[in-house]
Amino acid sequence: MDERDVIIAQLRAVIEQQAAQIRQLTERIVKLEDQIARLKKNSSNSSRPPSSDIVKPPPPTPRRRGKRKRGGQFGHRKCVRPVFQPEQVDKVIGHELKDAAGLWPLNQWRVLQQIELLDRPFVIVEHRARRYRCTRIGQIITAPLPRDVPRAGLLGPRPSALAAYQKGVCHMSYATIATFLRDVLGVSLSTGQLAKVVRKAGAALAGAYEQLAAALPHQPRLGVDETGHKDNGRAHWTWCFRAKDFTLCKIDPSCGSDVLREVLGEAFGGVPGCDYFSAYRKYMAEAGSTVQFCLAHLIREVRFLAEQADVVLSRCGRKLPGHLRRLFRMLHRRAKTPAERFARAMDHIRRAFLRQVSRPPDRREARTLAERFGLHGDSYFTFLTTPGVPPTNNLTAQAIRFVVIDRKVTQGTRGSVGQRWCECVWTLLATCAQQGRSSFTFLVDGLTAHFRRRPPPLLLPANL
Repeated sequence: MDERDVIIAQLRAVIEQQAAQIRQLTERIVKLEDQIARLKKNSSNSSRPPSSDIVKPPPPTPRRRGKRKRGGQFGHRKCVRPVFQPEQVDKVIGHELKDAAGLWPLNQWRVLQQIELLDRPFVIVEHRARRYRCTRIGQIITAPLPRDVPRAGLLGPRPSALAAYQKGVCHMSYATIATFLRDVLGVSLSTGQLAKVVRKAGAALAGAYEQLAAALPHQPRLGVDETGHKDNGRAHWTWCFRAKDFTLCKIDPSCGSDVLREVLGEAFGGVPGCDYFSAYRKYMAEAGSTVQFCLAHLIREVRFLAEQADVVLSRCGRKLPGHLRRLFRMLHRRAKTPAERFARAMDHIRRAFLRQVSRPPDRREARTLAERFGLHGDSYFTFLTTPGVPPTNNLTAQAIRFVVIDRKVTQGTRGSVGQRWCECVWTLLATCAQQGRSSFTFLVDGLTAHFRRRPPPLLLPANL
């Protein structure tokens, strides 16, 4: 072997070594790109809730700044607060000129109505029960108090409702409520006393909560969502069920399908709307229910594919949203489109989307999406064949947003009593918002009935 053959052999060895290094580096690059893609998952391109975002994701396209000025626009109807009626006015103060020489007074006034707080916006009622001595045996007998007075204790229905409202609606701690009552109203209460008041409010809401829980399995349509919850640092879950006329929240240690069986029964006859969480798929298979999977979650997951560094995967992800955009544009024109034409157009869009997603490139993420539609593709289009079923679960996600905010502010609960209170007050607030009712008024009515041992007011009237 001459010198040239030796050099060629050495170069071949170097080339083989470099080729092996290139293969190793290429595999490592693919793994790192996959890890980077997973780290980029947020609420805008996956099913993760907005509360899980470390930073707020940037908007997909920068918004163009319009030429309109801030505030009311030209041509818009001016909104003016209606004035208080004469029977609502408690005090009238007239202002006149001190020197009106040469001026004829008119029966006309410039009116400015002003709201003011009282120095002490409450009354203190002292109930006295007279005691009597029996002349025959000398026993002391006390006249009975009205049964609602001892049950209420120090605070009557309205101040009790105020404390419960501050705790449940305003996310205030017991110490903050005590500070507010002391500094604003001039009433000094301990945190222990306020905790007792809130427990009474929870008991007053229990009857309305049980009524909604009994009505839930009979609803024709439901939106279902879940979010995390902490109880003494232990992981729990808050489930949110949104029907047409009410919303119910339930805290449970489990995030599995057993919660759905407990709440909705073994066989639910309605159509639940939800994301692609495994618990919903398992319950759907066991109960034989028809499901509407949320298209908004699907859009975010497809957007994640379009943001991949892999050109093939990105191209696949960019094609799919076009079909979904056409679907929603057609859905918004439903009222102005003849029924036959609408059905034909939606079926065409559905078939085009399924045809596109069923031919994935040789990438794991695309194949996973194709397998999903091979199993449950029709469940994304249930709204086309079942009237009244929305294509997204957005309303339920909006209802559970208050729960997430309360969890972040209060840091969860510390026992079963706190869990029951949160379930009742979250259910009350969401349901009153749906029905256009005052949650504070309902709290007052509920506490009044609870103190007087009367049937509680209901969140679901007979005509709903």
